[in-house]
Amino acid sequence: MKLTKIFFLGASVLLGLLALTACSKPPPKHPNDLCLIFKQYPTWYWDAQEVQKRWGLPISTLMAIIHQESHFQAGAAPPREKILWIIPWKRPTSAYGYSQAVNATWARYKKDTGGGFFTNRDTFGDAADFIGWYAKQAHQRAHIPMSNTYEMYLAYHEGIGGYISGTYKSKKWLIAVAQKVQRQAWTYSWQLKQCESSLPQKPWWHVW
Repeated sequence: MKLTKIFFLGASVLLGLLALTACSKPPPKHPNDLCLIFKQYPTWYWDAQEVQKRWGLPISTLMAIIHQESHFQAGAAPPREKILWIIPWKRPTSAYGYSQAVNATWARYKKDTGGGFFTNRDTFGDAADFIGWYAKQAHQRAHIPMSNTYEMYLAYHEGIGGYISGTYKSKKWLIAVAQKVQRQAWTYSWQLKQCESSLPQKPWWHVW
């Protein structure tokens, strides 16, 4: 009898996890147009609003970082290394999901914010909140303005300690990427000003 209960409990958990995976949204059809992104996925707009309210990170900066890190792919991960250029091997880092958060930093975020078992990197709202939390740490420790997308991305990529010590200064390619993210944030900010009044508002009964 106990074995039967355990079996059904395990099956229920597995089905629940599969259901959550199946709910992952495909990347937006127009990733460079923030208005169209939020019109396609209104819940992303509501999530981004919550991040801005909770952590102070502008919506445009948040979305520009996600655009660069994962191109809005829920299950994004670094490509596997290969043995003899053919055989797939392990991935270079544990980065995963919309935010490309690595295991250790994600665990620290969950500990700091009280995130539970169902807080996942491939859930947009959770990943967005992680970026807001991380940006707040960068603001407090490295005194980066929350609206400075360029500096914020450098700290996001290098780690706050790496940013403070200037590890990015010898990486011209990274500086170019950070400038690209800044330009994307400027574009998103301008677009949002044009359409925000027409975006759907979060209904009072929507709790997630």
